[in-house]
Amino acid sequence: MILLDAQLFFGRLHPLVVHLPIGFLMLAFIFNITVYFKKLPNLQVAVPFTLLLGAISASVACLFGWLLSETGDYGAKTLENHKFSGLAIAAISFLLFYLTTPHFQQKIVLPGKLYTGLMIGLMGLLSYSGHQGGNLTHGSDYLSMETLTKKDRVPPETLDKALVFEDVIEPLLEKRCKQCHSGSKIKGDLKMTSLAEMLKGGKSGPAIVPGDSKKSEIFHRITLDPSDEDFMPTDGKTPLSKNEVKMIEWWINKANAAPEKSIAELKPDPATQTLFAVALGFAKGEAGEGGDDLANINPEIPKTTDLAAIEKAKEAGFTVRVMLQNPMMLDVKLAPNKTFTAAEIDSKLQLLKPIAKNIILLNLSELALNDAQLAFLKECSNLEKLRIEKNPVGDATVSHLGQLKHLQAVNFYQTDLSKTGLQNLSKLPSIRSIYAFQSKVGRMDTSAILKEKPDLEIVL
Repeated sequence: MILLDAQLFFGRLHPLVVHLPIGFLMLAFIFNITVYFKKLPNLQVAVPFTLLLGAISASVACLFGWLLSETGDYGAKTLENHKFSGLAIAAISFLLFYLTTPHFQQKIVLPGKLYTGLMIGLMGLLSYSGHQGGNLTHGSDYLSMETLTKKDRVPPETLDKALVFEDVIEPLLEKRCKQCHSGSKIKGDLKMTSLAEMLKGGKSGPAIVPGDSKKSEIFHRITLDPSDEDFMPTDGKTPLSKNEVKMIEWWINKANAAPEKSIAELKPDPATQTLFAVALGFAKGEAGEGGDDLANINPEIPKTTDLAAIEKAKEAGFTVRVMLQNPMMLDVKLAPNKTFTAAEIDSKLQLLKPIAKNIILLNLSELALNDAQLAFLKECSNLEKLRIEKNPVGDATVSHLGQLKHLQAVNFYQTDLSKTGLQNLSKLPSIRSIYAFQSKVGRMDTSAILKEKPDLEIVL
């Protein structure tokens, strides 16, 4: 076990050490061609020493590379090309060094242009070997004509038209997993170049089992503890975030790992739909990092709103704050004023109707409102927090709130709210907090409600 760990440790030094011979040998080539520039004649003398450093470091890199090749799954052909071209570089470097020694030059005088030609050949071999190494590390399609000619998928026009696998899951897997599971680098005999290959799987079984993430090897690996040797992605590469894992889990379990299915067809739950929206750029935030809060955003909130209506509302005295631009979430407030006439209040509230679905927070406290005037609240279908304290309103207003399934908090302080209204408010699906201090609600009125909904906060 100790020997295996040492082999793995020194093998992983190969990507670091391999840059030394590249630098030394390129520097030797540059020093060599300065002989053709009359202003730089003295650099030629540094060629032998630089070549020797390149040859020695190339030999060490070959040793570490051999150790690394014994610990991973690499394409045999590409590995062979890289291995033998690397050995050839080390051997030719020693040969070119020997050609500069007095021992050789006493026997044969090699023409300068021929020697430069050999150096050019070494540079060509260095480029070839480096390219093969890049293919082993990043996959054979990392630097290819396909990269230049590949046409990206046309982004979906709307979230509903987006294909879950092709537009979300496949690009995600390509970014995080394809580097080790495509082209000449196929760890665990698992190719991830297509859904068919993933369904086929590798040494450990199918990477994806439609409808069962627990039996899907890819899901098992990405949810292991990062310290586990089977955790993916390996070798310190950036792991998938919690939200990326959630999207993959949903696709496997709920969408049965189906290709060519749109979000509209698959109908994900609101939280998952929001993750897809963020991943595709239809909502602000990062699906990869810190998107948990965004997952709770109501997907029914319109992405845009009537900007002219916002300006009219501001002109009428409303304060309108944009909480989020995509989707467009608004915080609306009208400053307390009990001198407004009923007609003035009615006209002002009418101005909110064009933007009603975008209103998330609404403050209409101390405006001498009556129950009938608050009937427009039915149109604020995405409202989450409502303040109507210090208004002569009561249970009739609660009837306007019955369809507000996203309402979380409401303030009925100093109103005519009674036990009946409180009971109806407690039945709202998302309600968490009810403020009913100095209303007609008594403490005895809350016991049955709190017994049924112990997490509900009722402030008296």
